[in-house]
Amino acid sequence: MSSQDQSLREHLLYLLKGGGAHLGFEQAIGGIPESMRDAKVPGSPHTPWRLLEHLRICQWDILEFSRNSDHVSPEFPDGYWPESDGPSRAAQWDESVNGFRSDLQSMIELVSDPSTDLFATIPHGDGQTILREALLVADHNAYHLGQLVFLRQCLGIWEPTS
Repeated sequence: MSSQDQSLREHLLYLLKGGGAHLGFEQAIGGIPESMRDAKVPGSPHTPWRLLEHLRICQWDILEFSRNSDHVSPEFPDGYWPESDGPSRAAQWDESVNGFRSDLQSMIELVSDPSTDLFATIPHGDGQTILREALLVADHNAYHLGQLVFLRQCLGIWEPTS
């Protein structure tokens, strides 16, 4: 692997893990009380649950598209959002958090693997590359994690850490 290839992978991993100006998933999601997971702010359609599930579903979809030619994406846009404001059972929150973590780790492993050609066109796509999909995951996650933090600030449940 060339030093340029290694450097690009390191930059991508840095973004995927919430580096630089981005906020990490653990910081954004940590400490949300169970009683506030379905809370709304007037004028906003989102709840912590809706944002968490949207993050999980979209990241899963991008990952599966990147590595599985048989993957079928959810219907856009409704299939990318949960139907309810909150989880239907307490364990569903933890399942979503763990699913997000697992899929993020899988994307990290895909990008880290020296045999993954970051620039090759994904055969079952229409011009996408693993590089583009990894950047999409990092960008999409950063956007919605920022929304989650803002929502938490509005709800009074955000404790920034240093």
